[in-house]
Amino acid sequence: MGQLPLLFLVLLASVVTIPLARRTKVPQPVLMTVLGIVMALVPQIPDIAIEPELILPLVLPPLIFAVARRSSVRYFRANIRSILLLAVGLVVLTTVAVAGAVHWLVPALPVAAAVAVGALVSPPDPVAAVAVAGAVGLPRRLVSVLESEGLFNDVTAIVIYSLAIDAVVSGDFSAEHAVLRFVLSAVLAVVVGIGLGWLNSKLAGMLDDPTQQVALNLLVPFAAYALAEEIHGSGVLAVVVCALYLADRAADADEVAYRLVGNAFWEIVEILITGVAFGLIGLELATVLKEAGRGWTSMLGDAAVVIAVVVVVRLLWLLPAGWLSKRLNSGEEDTPISWQESVVLWWSGMRGVATVALSLAIPLTLHSGEPFPERGRLVFIAFGVVLFTLLVQGLSLPLLVKYLRLDADHDAHEQAVRQLWWRAAKAGLERLSELEEQEKLSVEIAEKLRDRQHSRLARLCPENYAEEVAAEARVRASQWRAAHVVEQEMIAASRREMLAARSEPGADPELVDQVMRGLDLRSERT
Repeated sequence: MGQLPLLFLVLLASVVTIPLARRTKVPQPVLMTVLGIVMALVPQIPDIAIEPELILPLVLPPLIFAVARRSSVRYFRANIRSILLLAVGLVVLTTVAVAGAVHWLVPALPVAAAVAVGALVSPPDPVAAVAVAGAVGLPRRLVSVLESEGLFNDVTAIVIYSLAIDAVVSGDFSAEHAVLRFVLSAVLAVVVGIGLGWLNSKLAGMLDDPTQQVALNLLVPFAAYALAEEIHGSGVLAVVVCALYLADRAADADEVAYRLVGNAFWEIVEILITGVAFGLIGLELATVLKEAGRGWTSMLGDAAVVIAVVVVVRLLWLLPAGWLSKRLNSGEEDTPISWQESVVLWWSGMRGVATVALSLAIPLTLHSGEPFPERGRLVFIAFGVVLFTLLVQGLSLPLLVKYLRLDADHDAHEQAVRQLWWRAAKAGLERLSELEEQEKLSVEIAEKLRDRQHSRLARLCPENYAEEVAAEARVRASQWRAAHVVEQEMIAASRREMLAARSEPGADPELVDQVMRGLDLRSERT
């Protein structure tokens, strides 16, 4: 089997494992990792041949962009304390602790090399954490904390890793230079992210077709990452800043087609790249074992020590951090404030794509031409951490959540969604009143529109109506549901007619598809 069929096989598995994960209650990243390991054991499956330095720029930008676009600048400002505690403080502490453990295990290893290992195993993977958390039904608030941590911890870890690797390869290290480079990397990334976000907004305004706008959006994360890295900035931070900039300057409220196409597109991208990324982890395991040779069994103890350090440090940091957040909480921040939530966040610290890519990107030789010290051992340790956190923690997290009774409150979630719909419908009524005065609508049309909107309100939240009209609201809701079903049947009949027209001799398929798109949008709006 060649590399291209292998890629298509992994892409197919990325789609097939989604319903399988839903039925088995096993998170999809875990299934893809296991599948990759199984495939690596099949003799007919070739070793994966992807250059390590290409993994990060090809995989991370679209995944980070897809996650970040679901958030907002306001949310990050409100939760800056938890982000700094998790994405900066915890990453630095984990790096130092792991570096100390690795240097103790391998005394001959340069300190900078030990720091590089600490940096590459320190950042939990945002995609893995969110996918696992969503699969087990964690409350939305905790999922948001994991997303925030995952978006920014790669920034800290990758910068520390780069500085440490440069120190090992060149044999030269300066603390002042390292701090200056860290700050400069962040500043350059913010400038690149905002600049490309602004440019994207201007260019998108010149494009009328939503598919062209979405195609432009696909290029932006890659451009932000590549440009920032080219000028020695943080590529990951540039992607995050760009995504947040665009999310806060969303398209016009009436650009329904753009949002429908864009959301569907990024969901597809996330599904496929996530599957490939975690399938790659399993496939690369075979290569790592070959590089380690027969001595890999002697490295299990080293990997176990580092795994213990990674897991224990996260727990020891999160418990007091949760207590501190509770004491300092101003009421606006969605930080974990109970020990149960802190324990779940602790066990949700799965490592993934960034750790694998950084470990494989460790240079083979130094500037002097000598082999990189203990490279095979360091890569094996990194893979040990990834596999333990993904397979052991990922598979046992649902049991922990169930034991601590932290399942998502679906009733509260549905109520929050209904309240948002209520606000939207009320805004429509207010606009109708304004238009009545401005446009001098006939009483019959205005009353028909108002009655329809009240029917929506009654369907959403009949409890919000006064007691004396509650019964009438329930009747309205029942009537609206019946009318909605009929209207959807009418639109469905229109779509069937268009499908029939598309197959007629001489019909222009493109024109029929335009009408079909309009019918689909009308169905979504109804």
